[in-house]
Amino acid sequence: MILRRQFLSAAALGAGTLFVAPGLALATVPTERRFVFIIQRGAADGLDILRPTGDPAFAGLRGQLIDDAATGTKLDGMFTLHPALAEVGKMYGRRQALFVHAVASPYRDRSHFDGQNVLETGGTQPYAVRDGWLNRLVTLLPRSSDAAIAIAATVPIALRGSVQVASFAPSALPDAADDLMTRVTALYDADPQLHPAWAAALETKGLAAQTGAGQDPASLGRLTASFLTKPNGPRIAMLETLGWDTHNAQKGRLANQLKSLDAMLAAMRDGLGAAWATTTVLVATEFGRTVAVNGTGGTDHGTGSVAMLVGGGVEGGRVVADWPGLAPASLYQARDLRPTTSLDALIAGATAESLGLDPARVRRELFAPANGERPMSGLIRA
Repeated sequence: MILRRQFLSAAALGAGTLFVAPGLALATVPTERRFVFIIQRGAADGLDILRPTGDPAFAGLRGQLIDDAATGTKLDGMFTLHPALAEVGKMYGRRQALFVHAVASPYRDRSHFDGQNVLETGGTQPYAVRDGWLNRLVTLLPRSSDAAIAIAATVPIALRGSVQVASFAPSALPDAADDLMTRVTALYDADPQLHPAWAAALETKGLAAQTGAGQDPASLGRLTASFLTKPNGPRIAMLETLGWDTHNAQKGRLANQLKSLDAMLAAMRDGLGAAWATTTVLVATEFGRTVAVNGTGGTDHGTGSVAMLVGGGVEGGRVVADWPGLAPASLYQARDLRPTTSLDALIAGATAESLGLDPARVRRELFAPANGERPMSGLIRA
């Protein structure tokens, strides 16, 4: 989870904040299958990302945000993809992208921090579970190493737990001189606490060498791909994206966010090459946004949103939705998209099918028993 001051700084900056303090976390497991989780911190507006243009109430509620709807990719009779997601639209056309709409975690209030905690831990209440579901997922796989890598200033909650995690963050600063690195290595060499940590940091730095690691979207996508394609490299990754809290001027801000996400996913796909065929990327947020537009051209904290799966192995080219409708009587608490699908069930099904694990065991180990639905199935091609 990001630090509070990092989150508030991103919110204050507004448009273009997707890769302020970017985060990427990775875990090493001996498999050629790959799974990537991208969290959209700030509550991404699923009704704008995947627009239900076939719902008779939608245009009246969202007209001022969607005058470019005709340029988006029309997925079916109900849904139109935001025009900024051009590459994702192409993946959908190649049956490599799938969307799940009206989806939510068990959380039903509207605090970013509480919602992210529930999403990342797999609990039913904030702070009831101490470790993260992604860390627990790693424990279900045979591992050649107990180490995981977080490319971030702090390790996100989803990857905290019994598996050890080191950290690496792309920096705009110049690399330290070789002489300084040698001196620090010598200084820590005899220290029983600092030496292992320093050695792990150097190993992680070596993995990222010559990748051109930067903080722009395409660079982070390429960096992720470079880690995931190393012969003995990690096969599980997590990326953090910020800036999705669009209380005002949503039209331009969200378009910029989605262009960045689109560029990152395209760069990751291209960088993975043949490995894209065995890769699944899940994109999800802590909750959605209000159905109605507020007085400043934005939307406020809501409930149901959209999640997406992309990857060469995804059984894509479709939208999975038990659509509740946007008529006043159909809304959650008279203001939000009513969630009809469990995000936990989606995560359990996607991770199990992506990594060749038993879905019932994954559901049992990753999420609280009270979380509800059975794992979704048929998400990944056999």
